[in-house]
Amino acid sequence: MTPVPTTLRLRVTVADAWQVYPLEMRANEKIAAVKQRSLAAARIGAARAPEFVVKYGGALIANEARSLADLAVPDGAALVVLPARRRAVR
Repeated sequence: MTPVPTTLRLRVTVADAWQVYPLEMRANEKIAAVKQRSLAAARIGAARAPEFVVKYGGALIANEARSLADLAVPDGAALVVLPARRRAVR
């Protein structure tokens, strides 16, 4: 059995900026913490966090209280933080 790393290197894309932010997170950290750090890296205020959701593998992570380990997120994984509501295209 392959040991689970305690620290994960993640690539998180924040949709407002469409920029990829490399983050190092502990495997036991919550998805909410990943979202907070990603938004901070994109210079989006923490007060706006409820306006955003996190997706992994194209699927919405509805319960942000779950940890990266709970979701079996591997080292090097890509996640996306994007607005919860769709925006009109102009």
